[in-house]
Amino acid sequence: MDLLASKHYCLMTYGCQMNESDSERYAGQLEELGYTPTEDPELADVILMNTCCVRETAEDKVLGKIGEFKHLKARNKDLILAVTGCMAQEWQDRLFKRAPHLDLVIGTHSLLTGTVSFKKLGLVIIDEEQRFGVEHKETLKALRTDVDVLSMSATPIPRTLEMAISGIREMSILQTPPEERQPVLTFVGAYTDAQVSAAIRRELLRDGQVFYVHNRVDSISSVAAHITELVPEARVRTAHGKMNEHQLEAVIQDFWNHEFDVLVCTTIVETGLDISNANTLIVDRADTFGLSQLHQLRGRVGRGRERAYAYFFYPGDKALTETAHERLKTIAANTELGAGLAVAQRDLEIRGAGNLLGGAQSGHVEGVGFDLYVRMVSDAVAAYRGDAPTEKTDVRMDLQVDAHIPDGYVRGERLRLEVYAKIAAISTPEQEADVREELVDRYGPIPPQVDLLFAVARLREIVRRAGITEIVTQGKYLRVSPVELRDSQVMRLKRLHPGTVIKAAVRQVLVPLPLTSRVGGSPLTDGPLLEWVETLVTKILVPFGE
Repeated sequence: MDLLASKHYCLMTYGCQMNESDSERYAGQLEELGYTPTEDPELADVILMNTCCVRETAEDKVLGKIGEFKHLKARNKDLILAVTGCMAQEWQDRLFKRAPHLDLVIGTHSLLTGTVSFKKLGLVIIDEEQRFGVEHKETLKALRTDVDVLSMSATPIPRTLEMAISGIREMSILQTPPEERQPVLTFVGAYTDAQVSAAIRRELLRDGQVFYVHNRVDSISSVAAHITELVPEARVRTAHGKMNEHQLEAVIQDFWNHEFDVLVCTTIVETGLDISNANTLIVDRADTFGLSQLHQLRGRVGRGRERAYAYFFYPGDKALTETAHERLKTIAANTELGAGLAVAQRDLEIRGAGNLLGGAQSGHVEGVGFDLYVRMVSDAVAAYRGDAPTEKTDVRMDLQVDAHIPDGYVRGERLRLEVYAKIAAISTPEQEADVREELVDRYGPIPPQVDLLFAVARLREIVRRAGITEIVTQGKYLRVSPVELRDSQVMRLKRLHPGTVIKAAVRQVLVPLPLTSRVGGSPLTDGPLLEWVETLVTKILVPFGE
């Protein structure tokens, strides 16, 4: 069924204020997909029930409603009935016993414990894929042989990323940030009380809130007391995984309602928490965290329109390990929006790719080195699929052409490198049209300098097909090699370009560079020069009939 073909949705919320906030977000997402709201389930194409375990009456209400909707499902086979929220996470067995007609269940890892049996599982969507271990993934494989799996993560684990890079798994990259979202300003340095108090006070001055991550439950209370001493005007509470679910829910809800200012917590807030008013993050002992954790923690702030700040502190009196130093260096260098992939790639370099099969999700490829290993795996995968790519000959070109991507057109070094790579990989007019369309869509009209980049890519492909590997400027000459000329070609070349030097022994020709005019002219540059080189290659240096 095509979801976009549906027109109406019915959204029901059973639970606390956090649930109501989640429901507002769900409603916005459904409306973006083209749905319109309705309060009558009879008219709905999608029924979404957002549930909660806090309210005692929620379970009976939800299960009762699901039972009522059974006849709607029987009457309309295309009706989508979905349950999300706490009940879907905690009580899957009860839900499925009472409502085997459910189409969609959104839950946690507990869906994979074996308490839930699926009649006809077709699609598994995994959010925050980096939190799933090998056993979880093996369980997914065992559920059904032909199940489709869609994994999403800002920081994929090394093995997943390596499989995507080598072509074993398909990968799509979404790099367009939400509108008006700003990069998080990141600071990495030794811990000082003065900096912590200054960071908290600065956030309080703009009526914001603070996450303080201290990943030790036994000392979290003393850390909270110390923060109260540093900033007496701040209201401080704690949250950690050893609290029962009702206590934890109450603390997070109070933080959401801005009933206190600083939440001292463990890494339980690493994923899934969206509090737009909290825009300062302080991480204690950042040297003990992994790269993925650091990036995910940084993602807890800056989720609104306000500028966010992230502070990663390490002990000033202890030497950092080499690995910890590399991690902190990486997180400090990659601060732009959409930097998760760059962070994951660096994590892959630090930890290694691990084994494609088995329990090791990270490790080192001994003997051949990672680059060669990736190339070998990529070649093997391509050969198995029967689409082994032909090796492209490297072409060296050095011409006086102002072909580049202006900083004002594509902002961010990583994005510019990405565009350079896409243009360099162009080999057909269809590919060029696709890249042009993407650039116009993302960055606006293409400037002349980028047009020249496309022209250089076209010329490179022409030169490559002609078997030439080098076209470089050498003083007043253009050096072209390797070329093997027939007698007729030699005569034509010397007639059209007087002063040409032919070095048959090394298969080189030196052709005088063209001038704008024969007397007092200046050397050709940019587009005219590229056209001249193309004519030289195709009309003179390539034998007729080829």
